[in-house]
Amino acid sequence: MKTVKDYIRTIADFPHEGILFRDVTTLFADPRGFRMAIDQLLHPWAGEKIDKIVGLEARGFILGGAIAHQLSKGFVPIRKKGKLPGQTISQAYTLEYGEAVMEMHEDAIAPGEKVLIVDDLLATGGTCEAAIKLIERVGGDIVGCSFIVDLPELGGHKRLDALGMNVAVLCDFEGL
Repeated sequence: MKTVKDYIRTIADFPHEGILFRDVTTLFADPRGFRMAIDQLLHPWAGEKIDKIVGLEARGFILGGAIAHQLSKGFVPIRKKGKLPGQTISQAYTLEYGEAVMEMHEDAIAPGEKVLIVDDLLATGGTCEAAIKLIERVGGDIVGCSFIVDLPELGGHKRLDALGMNVAVLCDFEGL
């Protein structure tokens, strides 16, 4: 029986030499694999009240949209700076090679709404931490964070744990 991890291919030296890229597009392309991933991303939160699904740019949009549809809930994209129209709030975060900024519509989440954050990959946790800060700034209550892949060597899971987040991952890959 195949697992979610079996559907993910590894591409060596992408986007830079020495990197092992974990490509989830092969998972998305297979209907059984994609369905399995969506079901498993939801499983840890069964019985939890969830009002909104937040997807992180870009593959988190694919997952978040499918999960929002499955639960009949609203979907909120958190995007790179300058990609959303209307009034937004911003949060800077650190990358290994500099800084980036994520944005969310300021009215996307109402105070007290229960939110599930979804993305394909947890690396350093910087993007997710920026999303957490945005959601908390507007008064959202984060139920948890779901990822398909964790790269434990980069410390993202520990970073989110330290923030008091409930984190669920479907599989991990050792080695970068």
